[in-house]
Amino acid sequence: MGRRSSRDDYKFLQIVDARAALNQKVNLIGVVIETGLPKQSKGTDCFCTIKIIDESYPSPGISVNFFAATMDKLPQVLTFGDIIQLSQVVMKTHGPEIYALFNKKFSSFAIFDRKDNSSFLPYQCSLKYHAREQDKKFILGLMKWLDDHQIDTGLTDLHSLKEIREGEHFNLICKILHICEVEKDKWMLLVWDGTDTPPVTIKTKLEEELENPLPLQSVNSPLPRDILCTLPPLGTVLRVTIDRCNEKLGVNFLKSNRWLKLINIRCELHTALWHVVLMPFTKLSYLSDEDDIVLQRMRDHDERRKSKWGWMPLSCFPWPSDITETDFPNVPFVSLMRVLVNPKVVGKFHCVVRVVAAFPWIVEDFRSPSGVYRIRLTLEDPTARIHAYLYAEDAEQFFDGYPSVYALTKKRNLLLGTSEGDDGSEMNDYSRNPPWIKCCLKSYHIDDSDVWGSRNFRIFATTLKV
Repeated sequence: MGRRSSRDDYKFLQIVDARAALNQKVNLIGVVIETGLPKQSKGTDCFCTIKIIDESYPSPGISVNFFAATMDKLPQVLTFGDIIQLSQVVMKTHGPEIYALFNKKFSSFAIFDRKDNSSFLPYQCSLKYHAREQDKKFILGLMKWLDDHQIDTGLTDLHSLKEIREGEHFNLICKILHICEVEKDKWMLLVWDGTDTPPVTIKTKLEEELENPLPLQSVNSPLPRDILCTLPPLGTVLRVTIDRCNEKLGVNFLKSNRWLKLINIRCELHTALWHVVLMPFTKLSYLSDEDDIVLQRMRDHDERRKSKWGWMPLSCFPWPSDITETDFPNVPFVSLMRVLVNPKVVGKFHCVVRVVAAFPWIVEDFRSPSGVYRIRLTLEDPTARIHAYLYAEDAEQFFDGYPSVYALTKKRNLLLGTSEGDDGSEMNDYSRNPPWIKCCLKSYHIDDSDVWGSRNFRIFATTLKV
């Protein structure tokens, strides 16, 4: 039965009853548990879908499809569990699915904060919405039901970044740190959850570093320093872009600095760097900062950040490889992101990294004709990838002097995680799994300026013990 007010022509239907009112206009009030990405429809309108529940139909809920002239007129739900009031939506079917259709010509909506039971003022509403005194008791009724019941989202496979796998479609709880336009009308999200993405196998030949070097990030556009400095220095900040589809998704209408569930996204590897793709069918729901999962993620991150050795990559637990030693073994580690955003250009750091590429790669070319070592290494940890140089006396210490070509080749292969034959040469299996190693880094000027981009990095006070 519907919920009736004192006026016979004014009523809300419960979802279970509305599902039987096919092709009829109905009024609904429900709890939002999921929203789709806003997108340009095949016509001139913009489109999105949300999923709502109520006490009559708490699972799996019913979808409401919205059409509007512009994306900013679509509903923009701020938090999982907020309440939406819908008037004059039409119940439709598509195959076995029953859904409600919002028509911009005669339907209306209003969205209310689930925790605000005093003002009953919506934080967003459509132009045709008219508040009525009778609405309040229905909103209060849903608020009370929410307080007494745990919402079942039907999602049990909520991942963290440390659990992602290449090629998988998965659900992720994370925080949107920043939204930026990398090209005209092409947007990228930066997301984070305090954990580290796992290390990946490098599948490039060593010699490719000459013509096709491993890039330092998974997208072409580098982040400006003012943005980089706002990012957390611990835990992976993951790049998220849009699937190469014909649909224009309104990613720029998402909310930064908010925790959310991203539902049905795809994980990819770009040049051995993790990357996530939003699909046209990706759903999301914003979470409160007081959500239990959010609070637990933040507690775990705070404990890690305060730990003396918590800045090591999670995947090197309990300790990195012992193939290197440094002159400062008791100095706590920092991440490469902390190295990058250090406010002073000149600095010294203790890090745990992987060496994923070297240039030159032929050991006979490690030294100049005058006999001076000069090698560019590509280092990575879960937070960043950088170039760092082994040069002159620092390289002499690193390689323990001037070993033979055979010995130096074995050192290189061990450092880069390369399979080798009996003679120490690289084998035809080009997959590489470099070990986590300890090293000391120093940053310095490459010219007389003290600006971002004027710094370089060198490995020093480190010895490869093989």
